[in-house]
Amino acid sequence: MSAQPGRSVTSKVLALLDAFTPARPALTLSELARRAELPLPTASRRVAELVAWGALERGGDGRYRIGLRLWEVGSLAPRGLGLRELALPTMEDLYEVTHENVQLAVRQDAELVFIERIAGRHAVPVLTRVGGRFALHATGVGLVLLAYAPAETQEQVLAAPLERYTALTITDPGRLRRGLAEIRRTGYAVSDRQVTMDALSVAAPIRGPEGSVVAAISLVVARHRADPVALAPLVQAAGRTISRSLGTSYGSPPSTG
Repeated sequence: MSAQPGRSVTSKVLALLDAFTPARPALTLSELARRAELPLPTASRRVAELVAWGALERGGDGRYRIGLRLWEVGSLAPRGLGLRELALPTMEDLYEVTHENVQLAVRQDAELVFIERIAGRHAVPVLTRVGGRFALHATGVGLVLLAYAPAETQEQVLAAPLERYTALTITDPGRLRRGLAEIRRTGYAVSDRQVTMDALSVAAPIRGPEGSVVAAISLVVARHRADPVALAPLVQAAGRTISRSLGTSYGSPPSTG
């Protein structure tokens, strides 16, 4: 391990928290020190402080996990909190009509973050989780967020390697660029088996008071029973309803970002 000299206390604490991932939600002290690139004594002191504050919890197996205090703080993020509260009734209505997975996401730089989801009891399984991040180029909500993102964000994503999740994931920048233009033309996105081979998602934008796209909502359904043409109006209507809750007026043409 090559500990970096001159690191601030804050950077060390953040590195410890950043060591946790969905695949590794529980870590030993040694694992935390190694993943954060900290000497073991330093990691021990910082972890003890995090446990005392409630950011981390130590289980009976000796492993550390993210604590509820950190979740409480994270839930106060204004962009997610207000939007989630306003969107949830419409999401529930969309679920009652379709009994399919409903997802709500926002863009964070060149990724998306899921801030709410309703899982259908008999719906197709999905890989997402609330608070989880995902690439913009593959999911329905991601494609909508990318289509209406600033030009520099679009170019950043298009210039980087595009991860292939299935054989149908669009990884050609030119083809993706044309797809984004089509999303702006139609007002919705379809991701057909681009993340898993058994699922299709249909997504639509949610606009803030100034007309810019601030989030996206989607339905994720089993591919064999999917009818994107029938689902698109439902998702678009949900997006407009949430937009109006945010104070958006549809009296003038919306900005295309």
